[in-house]
Amino acid sequence: MDTAYLEKLLYQVKNREMSVGQALESFKTLPYEDLGYANIDQHRNLRTGQAEVIFGEGKTPEQIAGIVSHMIKNNERILVTRADKQDYQAVMQTVPEAEYDETARIILIGGKPEPVKTKGPIAVLTAGTSDIPVAEEAALTAEYLGNEVDRIYDVGVAGIHRLFGRLDRILKADVVIAIAGMEGALASVVGGLVQVPVIAVPTSVGYGANFGGLAALLSMLNCCANGIGVVNIDNGYGAACLASKIRIGK
Repeated sequence: MDTAYLEKLLYQVKNREMSVGQALESFKTLPYEDLGYANIDQHRNLRTGQAEVIFGEGKTPEQIAGIVSHMIKNNERILVTRADKQDYQAVMQTVPEAEYDETARIILIGGKPEPVKTKGPIAVLTAGTSDIPVAEEAALTAEYLGNEVDRIYDVGVAGIHRLFGRLDRILKADVVIAIAGMEGALASVVGGLVQVPVIAVPTSVGYGANFGGLAALLSMLNCCANGIGVVNIDNGYGAACLASKIRIGK
């Protein structure tokens, strides 16, 4: 942030040339921080309620560490998705207290906040164990955003009694994230059982005709149950962001 710009704002507020509300509004349009290889949106949290998250895939470990080193100045907590161990090792050179979850491929800095208590948690469901990496990306992101999460894994329709055995927990949720590969039938079944929004996440898990998750995606888009939204293939992060906005508004 430009120090001169901040001093000017403080002067205007102090001398009643500008209200606190007007000063706050001006922060929403401040320019990004240009690193040459990345433009950091340091004020996204102020505008949208969710801080910028670093998508690690395709970036070098050095680029990720560089972005983190600048974001940490203005953010107590930072999330990096689709990161590997090399990325984590580079980040640790800047922020030694960073944590890494290998299953979710997430680097977390600053820990998880205390969850906002509402009627119920976000229930994260998977059809199979193979869907857990996507589910953990969703669960950890939801917790990073301040949500209570209930993980309910391996309850796919191939053994539907497993789903009914967890139905009491599912019915307590404010939002359900249903994650499935193969034909993606879990979302449709869950959508016919609950009163709350269901966010369907197709995964790339499946044999050849699954087409890398396309079959599950199309199946979820064609669900006959009501109240189901669908995010992109393997997009646990996006599902968590949407679920958080539904549950606590951010």
